[in-house]
Amino acid sequence: MLKVAYWIVAGLLALFYLYGGGIKVIQTREQLRPMMRWVDHMPMRAVRAIGMIEVLGAIGLILPPLIGIAPWLALAAAIGFVLLQIGATTVHLRLGDRQIILNIALILAAAATVWLATTWLPSR
Repeated sequence: MLKVAYWIVAGLLALFYLYGGGIKVIQTREQLRPMMRWVDHMPMRAVRAIGMIEVLGAIGLILPPLIGIAPWLALAAAIGFVLLQIGATTVHLRLGDRQIILNIALILAAAATVWLATTWLPSR
């Protein structure tokens, strides 16, 4: 049961971060601005780096447990997403953006993935 729960939560989280990270890597500041007002307050190099971290983290949630090589990387990716969203929430609040519901939901989803990874992955 925990295995199924892990794959559902981690899969949804990975899809979100593959999409969000991918557009940060590919799109211009002007294309990102309507969805992410915070990009005006950061160098594009930082935005692109965040995008790459998100894409690599999404891969880390899925690939290691799927192929059975270094499944602990999934736990590291989930912890990384918790930390990433804590940082993102801080940035939003610092910029006066109080719409942090998505950030809180992502923190909770990543924390659930951490818990599921610690209960399911070691037993593999």
